[in-house]
Parts: sequence; structure tokens; C-alpha cells
Amino acid sequence: MTNSVFVPGHITGFFNIEDHDVSLKKGSCGAGFLLSRGVRTTISQADRLTVDVNQGDFTVIEEVLSIMDIETDFRITQDIQLPIGAGFGTSAASALSLTLAVNEFLDLGYSRNLCGQIAHMAEINLGGGLGDVIAQTGHGLVFRTEAGAPGIGEIQSFEYDVHIAWKTFGEIETSSIIQDPHHKEIISDSGVKYWRKFKNEPGLKNFLDFSNRFASETKLMSDEVKKLVDYFNSMDNILGSSMAMLGNTVFAFAYDEDAFKTLDVENLHIDKLNNIGISYD
Repeated sequence: MTNSVFVPGHITGFFNIEDHDVSLKKGSCGAGFLLSRGVRTTISQADRLTVDVNQGDFTVIEEVLSIMDIETDFRITQDIQLPIGAGFGTSAASALSLTLAVNEFLDLGYSRNLCGQIAHMAEINLGGGLGDVIAQTGHGLVFRTEAGAPGIGEIQSFEYDVHIAWKTFGEIETSSIIQDPHHKEIISDSGVKYWRKFKNEPGLKNFLDFSNRFASETKLMSDEVKKLVDYFNSMDNILGSSMAMLGNTVFAFAYDEDAFKTLDVENLHIDKLNNIGISYD
């Protein structure tokens, strides 16, 4: 018997940090989008607990299994399809896909919200992303209206037929940003402002515009990221560009895939907005 679950990668454009003494209520509000690539976790029968991942270590897996108090023997195979530590929400996708797959494999009967809460708890415990898990339960462009884990926080999803290009210049340690008091204050002040604006006028154009303004105001962009963002934003056939939060990564949107294919940008990846979300095999 084998169970496989795919959870899409998630890129945040702007956000504000919402602290709370209760971990399940801790998180972030803001907006981001889902990619067609992400993390696929497959659980299969085995004589002992075995873990096989194509990149990174077992930290997230160990944390999830600890929270679930699982000691059953099986094989965990994870296909992480995006760079880790670069703003794609891969740790959240790893945690959520694992929780959902184990739930199916062992027939635990957990709701999707409970699985999401376990994954959110793992992210909080490890200092990972604050809003990726709940966003990954949505589809398309996702607006996080209330902070917290699935079933506690709230989201709205919007569908668009658009192509996405991205290029990463490396990793950013998320915990070094979201746990720093100075960064937290700047991020939250700017993030709340654009959260309110987007709530009043949601849409793709405003998402891209507010994301770029947020990245500029918080001064989180490296020189190389800002240079590429400015280049994308100078193109008439590109809808907009900004920095992935939090990663040393640039993203851009266009209606026509050819808008990206003609650019002289090395290691540029072209994706599609994921209007489906989580899938089971």
C-alpha cells in the first residue's frame, strides 16, 4: 500500500507578523501565491522507519513525527521540487504533505485542518514560515485575512491564468528575520498597511504593486535581487515583479509565457499559477 500527497510551493509577496502565546494562533497575515511545483511525500510499507529525501535533512520530518507521536514502521520518500531556504515554503510543504500522507496511510481519521495544525506547529517550533501552511491549503493567489493555523486562521483564494518566472540567488535564514525585533517592527508596520489596502482592493495588479512597495520599504532586497526586479518591472509585457518573502529570490508575472522566454536571464525558471492546490495520488 502506498499513499502520496502533493503540496504546492508558496511565495509570499507581503506580510505582517502576528505574535501570540498560543502557537496555533501565531502566524502572519498577507498575500502570496501557489506554484505548480512543491513537495510530494509518498508513504509506503517497510520493515523499519526509512526516510529518503532528495535535498535537505530530516529535521522537518522528525518534528512532524514527534508531534504526531508516530512510531510505526514505513518508508517516507520526499521529492522537494524547489530550492530550500529560498522563499518557496518548502519546509511547510514538507510538513503538510507528510502529515496528510501519514494520516491517509495509517487511516488516522484526522481532518485536513488538524493535519494543517500539526504542520503549522512544526513550522513554529522550528522557526520556519509563519503563514505558509494555511496558504498551502488554498489555491491560486492566497490572501491570509486572519493569522494562525488552518481552522483558526482564515484565507481567501483568487484564480488567475498567469505564468510565473522566478530566479533564486540563494538562501535567507527565515528565523533570523522574523525573530529579530527590528525587522519584525519594520515588516509589520509596512505589512499591515498593504494588508489593509489589499483587503479593500484585492487583485493581481495590486498584489504585485504592494509586494514591490513592501520589499522596497522593508529594505529586504539584496542588490542582485533589486536589479532583476527593476529589470522585470521595466518590461511592458510583464505584469510586475518583486522579492519572495523570505528568500533571496525574484518572481515575476506575465499573461504570456513567451514574455519570459525571450529574456536574457540565466537560470530563469518558468512556472504556472497553481489554481488547484493540494492533490492526492
